[in-house]
Amino acid sequence: MRAKKKKGMGVATKGMAAIALLVAGMASATAQPLTVVELFTSQGCSSCPPANANLIKLKDRPDVLALSFAVTYWDYLGWKDTFGRAEYTERQVTYEPALGRSGPFTPQMVVNGRADTVGNKLSDVEALIARDKSPSGPILSLANGKAAIGPGKAPAGGADVWLVQYRAGIVDVPVGRGENSGHTLPHANVVHALTRLGTWTGEAATLPLPKAGEGLSTAVLVQAPQGGPILAAAAN
Repeated sequence: MRAKKKKGMGVATKGMAAIALLVAGMASATAQPLTVVELFTSQGCSSCPPANANLIKLKDRPDVLALSFAVTYWDYLGWKDTFGRAEYTERQVTYEPALGRSGPFTPQMVVNGRADTVGNKLSDVEALIARDKSPSGPILSLANGKAAIGPGKAPAGGADVWLVQYRAGIVDVPVGRGENSGHTLPHANVVHALTRLGTWTGEAATLPLPKAGEGLSTAVLVQAPQGGPILAAAAN
């Protein structure tokens, strides 16, 4: 019985070691940690274009993952946002209590899930980025169709692992009705899908990544639940 117990422990130890080696190997090729800047915007909001322009300025910074989430609650004004999804609105609503907000608004930029600003002044956003330079959680790497998460301290109950699929670059959208009628609005790094992949409990883990749609890039966020801080982020 002792021999069998030792053999079983050896297999488990080898398995954990293999995961650790995978994480370490993938981390060696990982770029610097990313500060996640999420812009909640709407094509039906006349106040949003300056914030969209600022996200465009941030998108090429190697230390920033800039993401544009289109919300739906301004659709009633006469223009349905072409990128809007209810789950993006839900994500923003979930952030508001921890950020001390009474409800969602646009534009709003959230930095690492910890702090927010309207986003129409680039200096305000850059100040938040400088204050919360990057997530301080586990090592996170993406390679070979997998996300590898290193060991670390997880929140009670674990952290959410989010898959974000977005179109890197700029897309111009002509708006035919509503507050921005007649204008063509540029958008940067528009999110096309948001999916919860699972839970990170503090142990090293790997998760398979679904193949991104044509022309889409992939990012993964490890985040405390209920709109908490982003602990780690990586993008391919």
